[in-house]
Amino acid sequence: MILGKPARDGADTPFRRTTLDDLFLRAVERRPDAVALIDPPNRARFTDGASRRLTYAEADRVVSALAARLTYLGLKTDAIVAVQLPNTVESVLALLGVLRAGMIAAPLPLLWRQSDAVRALTRIGARALITARRVGPVDHGEIAMHVAAETFTVRFLCGFGRDQPDGFVSLDDLFETGAAKAGGIERSGNPADHVAVVSFDTVAEGLVPVARSHSELTAGGLTVAIEGRIGRGAAILGALATSSFAGLCTTIVPWLLCSGTLSLHQPFDGAAFAAQCRDRCDTVVVPGPLIARLTEAGLMDGRNAPRTVVSVWRAPERLVGSPPWEKKDVSMVDVLAFGEVGLVAARRKADGKPAGLKTGPTVAPRSQGAGLVLIDLMRTQAGMVALAGAMVPHHPFPPGIERNGAPRLKIGDDGFVDTGYACRLERASGTLAINAPPAGIVSVGGYRFALKELQDFIATLADGSTLAALPDALAGHRLAGVTNDRHAVRRALIDQGVNPLIVDAFRERRGDRASAA
Repeated sequence: MILGKPARDGADTPFRRTTLDDLFLRAVERRPDAVALIDPPNRARFTDGASRRLTYAEADRVVSALAARLTYLGLKTDAIVAVQLPNTVESVLALLGVLRAGMIAAPLPLLWRQSDAVRALTRIGARALITARRVGPVDHGEIAMHVAAETFTVRFLCGFGRDQPDGFVSLDDLFETGAAKAGGIERSGNPADHVAVVSFDTVAEGLVPVARSHSELTAGGLTVAIEGRIGRGAAILGALATSSFAGLCTTIVPWLLCSGTLSLHQPFDGAAFAAQCRDRCDTVVVPGPLIARLTEAGLMDGRNAPRTVVSVWRAPERLVGSPPWEKKDVSMVDVLAFGEVGLVAARRKADGKPAGLKTGPTVAPRSQGAGLVLIDLMRTQAGMVALAGAMVPHHPFPPGIERNGAPRLKIGDDGFVDTGYACRLERASGTLAINAPPAGIVSVGGYRFALKELQDFIATLADGSTLAALPDALAGHRLAGVTNDRHAVRRALIDQGVNPLIVDAFRERRGDRASAA
């Protein structure tokens, strides 16, 4: 599926015609026996199965077998397959398997429950859902069954893990060497222009599906790889969920570009993270607000310290308050994620302070003025950050969404997308300083919510119930619920399959117990 006429931002480089599967197959051919993917060492604590360590050849067999399985089920080219998995090797293999089958992957945030998933998958017409039987104490197999019951288009449920429910297609056998393999998929036009992934953003009006082609994803990952100086064969430790554009472009895509080793970390376990750092780690990818705590814990010191830390800021306005990076032997690269619109990567200055956001295009290679414009940054007349370039989507999704009035990505005639982040121009340096996040949007860690939509929903559960968003130094915001009957509201939220971050906003507090006493 190609959305409209593909945009061309600068030169037509080889990356313009290279799919993510092409990058993976290149690594398989060059380094078949090199270690490609490594599971978290504490995997058994949060999901089924022992920790895996796969070579490129072994990973390729699983990817091909999964592609064959999806095709055997009757799923057609460009069918949308949702993927909701923890940070294990299966999450990467599932993504690549969907792409090899010529289908479109839709990674779902792990904390999404029934109501979130139903709304999102209905919007994009997903045909299948791949999940894990267990993630921590949560039975995701059962959640998937409820989602499928409410989503007319979802025809197949596939799962990793023990004791899959009736009706599930078990995928654990894909790791057996005798599993069937898939052939290549012929695509019309430039294969890299076809949609590869659909992720989900939140604007004041609600949930917005954002579709990206292979070349757009590659441009995003290339930005991070260039700034992070991630060389061939690098060992990357990713502690960021891969259900977003920022997660994909700071972990999976750089790994594919460098043909290196990707170690996955299920956020967050300090002991497991330290053990993974000791197991050869050139680059670590972590949420920006965690950097100070990791440094205090000594995880950025000693012989096992990485060469580069990629800190991802999902609340870009909070970067200005981060302390200077003082470790001269470890480089710091800040990645500012503007929702699902795009990202900007910048290496820290010599004094350890964050580099400013410079307006204008970032070109690769930088030595060529006519190179590929990875990202173009400007300030709108309304004082907002707007992005364009090779990584930024050029068309709304799904096709025809503009006719039904649903919330969608709004793309200007000039190709720029308004991110909603307010900014001011620092005239002395010619850089932009971000003042505030999009109006009406609450960010809790990597999850974004439309506050009014939440408040209207909570008000329907019980009289006098409401929800507030309070600033939080680590998560961006934290949610606090007010109601006369916390137990009843929590029960109603759980029954309706609401995100646990919202449910937890109505947890019992010390003041409640004191009042009862």
